[in-house]
Amino acid sequence: MLVVGATGALGSRIAARLHDRGALLTLTGRDEQRLAGLGLPGRLVRADLRVAGDCRRMVADAIDEHRRLDGVVNAAGVVAFGGLADLEDATLDDLFATDVVGPLRVAREALGHLGEGSFIAQISGVVAEHPVAGMAAYSAAKAALASAMAALAREVRRQGVTVIDVQPPHTETGLASRPIAGTAPRFPEGLDPDRVADRIVAAIE
Repeated sequence: MLVVGATGALGSRIAARLHDRGALLTLTGRDEQRLAGLGLPGRLVRADLRVAGDCRRMVADAIDEHRRLDGVVNAAGVVAFGGLADLEDATLDDLFATDVVGPLRVAREALGHLGEGSFIAQISGVVAEHPVAGMAAYSAAKAALASAMAALAREVRRQGVTVIDVQPPHTETGLASRPIAGTAPRFPEGLDPDRVADRIVAAIE
């Protein structure tokens, strides 16, 4: 299985749970040291969702390592805060490249290798259905991704491939403290990432 964004709070927890269940893993992230620090066996791939070649390579490396691909989990993402009028072009480009275009490229590359009983699990977010003021671009990106996953689920249904779009509410992953632009508003306490990871893995199973 390919776990994209394996160094994040959710990605690392999902990867560990999949490993505990016997999955053979290919783990990707932008930081090689953090990947190694996960302490999980499998192929470690330093890759960036914003780079088209990296999206192809992570899937190719997963196939090369395990000779098959039974599932893809994309837990990578970035967030930007601030009114739309205040967001720069570079922020919009980065946000949509990471949160929409990259995940679609990975899914596209994986489709030729996914067969009966396999899956794509994509973490979008509650803002896909309930957009938030001050997060217009982020809400739009997640809505675009969720819409794409809904359409993809119909496209691959006859192949026996399941597409799961996970839309958790605010979760204590630390993502809000690392925005690519703006400053996070004060959120109420979020969900426990362990509980969210448990639910995602249960949905995969």
